[in-house]
Amino acid sequence: MTHRTIITRTVDRIAKGSTYGTLCLGIAFLTVPLLVTCLMAFDARTYLGSLPPPALSFHWFNRLASQDNILSGLKTSLELALATTFVSVAAGTAAAVNIAKRNARGNSLLAAFFLSPLIVPPVVLGFGLLLFLSKAGLSNGFLRLLVGHVIITIPYSIRTGLASLQGSDSTLTEAAMNLGATERQAFWTVTLPLMKTGIFTGAVFAFAISMDDVSVSLFLSDAASTTLPVRLVSNMRAAFDLTIAAAAVIMMAATVALIFILDRVVGFDRVIGQGLFRS
Repeated sequence: MTHRTIITRTVDRIAKGSTYGTLCLGIAFLTVPLLVTCLMAFDARTYLGSLPPPALSFHWFNRLASQDNILSGLKTSLELALATTFVSVAAGTAAAVNIAKRNARGNSLLAAFFLSPLIVPPVVLGFGLLLFLSKAGLSNGFLRLLVGHVIITIPYSIRTGLASLQGSDSTLTEAAMNLGATERQAFWTVTLPLMKTGIFTGAVFAFAISMDDVSVSLFLSDAASTTLPVRLVSNMRAAFDLTIAAAAVIMMAATVALIFILDRVVGFDRVIGQGLFRS
C-alpha cells in the first residue's frame, strides 16, 4: 500500500465520519426538543420542574380539556381549516388547470404570481391583510382569517395540482374530446381523476398549514374568532404551564396522523420521487 493510498483512505474515513456526525447532530437538533416536549406533557407534577419528571400522568391533558378558551380555539381552528381546505383546493385546482393550458412564458409568470405568498414573511403578510381588510370594511374575524389562510395555503394546492398535471399524459384529455366528449365532460371524467393525487396532497398541506398558523392569524383574529395556536400563545404569555406542552403533543400526533394518511392513500414515492404523480 502506497503512502498516497493511505492518505486517501484516511481522508475518506474522516469525511465519512464528519458526514455521519453532522447527520446525527441534525437529527438530534430536530428530535430532542420534540422528545423533551412529550416528556414534559406527561409530567405528573403540578408545576414546571426539572427533568426527568418523577412520575408520569395525563394531568396536563385533563387540564387542557377543561379550559373553555382552548376548546373554543380548537373548534375555530377546525372549522377554519376545513373551510380553508375546501376553498384552497377548489381555487388551486382551477388555477392549476388554467395555468397548464397556457404557453410556457405565461405559465411561468402566472405560477410565479400565485406562488409569491411563499416568499413574503408571514408577519408582513398578516399586517398587510389587516390593513387592507380593515379598509375594505371586512370586520368579521372568521372571514378575515379565512381570507388570510386561503392566501397562505393556495400556493401549495396550485403547486401540487401543477405537478400532477405535469406527471400525467395530456393526450388523454384530447383523446376524450376527439371521441365526442365536451370540454367540461373531459375535465370531470379525465383531467380531474388524473389530478386526484395532487388534489389530495394539496388538501393535506392546506389543512395542516391552516391548523398550525400563528403569524397571520395573530393579526386577523378577534375576540369571537381566535384559533388554537393564537390561544396557546396568549396563554403562554399570561401564565406559562405545561398545558402548552400537552397541546403541542396533540398537534404533533395530528401531524403524524396526516403524514400516515398521506403515505397510505397517496404514497411518498409518488409525492417525492419516481416521477411526480405518475399514474
